[in-house]
Amino acid sequence: MITPEQIRGARAMLGLTQAELATLAGLSTTGLNNIERGLADPKASTLRAIQAALEAKSVVFLADGQTVDGGPGVRLK
Repeated sequence: MITPEQIRGARAMLGLTQAELATLAGLSTTGLNNIERGLADPKASTLRAIQAALEAKSVVFLADGQTVDGGPGVRLK
């Protein structure tokens, strides 16, 4: 599953606001904010919706050790 840090990083790379990403993923802005701050325990389906919205914008999620050192990451295609 993607992490709050990956979500924030991907959103920042794309220059999206929380409101814009929330709309793309079908979430409330407050819900996304809580997920990004680690205050929510989102369902797997919610994380998949966020991931799909970001991947549609050419974000690639990298697992720990997958071409990055120090943990999970993100990059653009």
